[in-house]
Amino acid sequence: MSDQVNENYNDPDYNPPMGESLALGMQHVLAMFVSNFTPAVIIGGAAGFAFGGADAVFLIQMSMLFAGIATLFQTIGLGPIGARLPVMQGTSFAFIPIMVPIIKTAGMGALYGGIIVGGLFHAILGMFIGRLRHWFPPLVSGLVILAIGLALIPTGIKYAAGGAAAFQMNAPEWGSMDKWGLALVVIIVALGFKFYARGVLSSAAILIGLIAGYIVGIFMGVVNFSGVEKASWFALPVPFKYGFELHIAAIIGMCLMSIVSAIETIGDISGITKGGANREATDEEIQGGTFADGLGTAVSGVFGGLPNTSFSQNVGLISMTGVMSRWVVTIGALFLVLCGLIPKIGAIVASMPMSVLGGGVILMFGMVVSAGINMLSAVSWNRRNMLILALSLSVGLGLQAVPNAMQHLPATLKLLMTSGLLPAAFLAVFLNIILPDDID
Repeated sequence: MSDQVNENYNDPDYNPPMGESLALGMQHVLAMFVSNFTPAVIIGGAAGFAFGGADAVFLIQMSMLFAGIATLFQTIGLGPIGARLPVMQGTSFAFIPIMVPIIKTAGMGALYGGIIVGGLFHAILGMFIGRLRHWFPPLVSGLVILAIGLALIPTGIKYAAGGAAAFQMNAPEWGSMDKWGLALVVIIVALGFKFYARGVLSSAAILIGLIAGYIVGIFMGVVNFSGVEKASWFALPVPFKYGFELHIAAIIGMCLMSIVSAIETIGDISGITKGGANREATDEEIQGGTFADGLGTAVSGVFGGLPNTSFSQNVGLISMTGVMSRWVVTIGALFLVLCGLIPKIGAIVASMPMSVLGGGVILMFGMVVSAGINMLSAVSWNRRNMLILALSLSVGLGLQAVPNAMQHLPATLKLLMTSGLLPAAFLAVFLNIILPDDID
């Protein structure tokens, strides 16, 4: 009987008993919950939204709602849409280095125009994405992930010190030991649960760390509950809340990032089928998954959400549990949809002290860097590949650190060149195509 059950676990259509499904579904939610709402907090800060205010709560709310909806696109599917696999979707970190400069130079309307167009472009990629896979070997994809993490780390440090907005960084208490003390509580508790706990407690280590920091913040008197009191118990999404503007730099930037996101989704889908059923993903699963990835982003953009992508930490969870049921992840998605319709939940998240969140994002952004390094470990480090890595990272991160070096370029090109990620990714792809393998 147990052998039969184990075989069933490899079947995406297998529906485990309800009690087991609920537990496994919530485990998926806990593994991605913090990573899902964190980009919304960062983008809200870049847009100048008051932390804990109505707009900040709305962004968090939409992140939960459309992570759930995008996941349903994947698990349930409709026609050519969806991999019909346990693919957990969530708000993407990868787009942050692109979205922040768009907001600061072109505004929120341009950002959402870029998200919607980029999402539709991403969906179209699903029809021929297989032909592009050879452009993204481990050298290129690992370098891009590494660049994403390195570009995000300064934001994590700013949050831990008290916030990344100008008024927060100019406050006298910014960088005080009180701020860093809260961040350290999160880091220490998260590490403790990650390495000394098992199962759900280990998977949700960062979330537990944030809860511990939040509780300490309450006792320190730095948690403001006024936003929670004002938030309603139920609210529907609002289309085009922040406007819609077709801005060429935003569209180009989001479309280029969509290619990177599509490749990431292919890797995650392949990881699910390999880890859960010991088989390769079919062309239909990859095409449907990429289509759903892009459609989820486009729909999210219409209602004030942010770009979605498949979450790699949940792929690891499938490999660990051996349960490949798409209905388990569907339950997790329905829970996220419910959370997204209840602003009180978003308000509780938004009341979290910035330093508490900073402790969590330092760990998360560091893990992005580690994931990139891990992918690069499979690369043969000859002089050719070392040159590609050196030039791509130097130019990409260097221009991000010194944006005035591009001050004489047209505004659109300057935005793209100083994003950090796009020039690094473009150079890596370009050099990998044109440089001969026998450069040594």
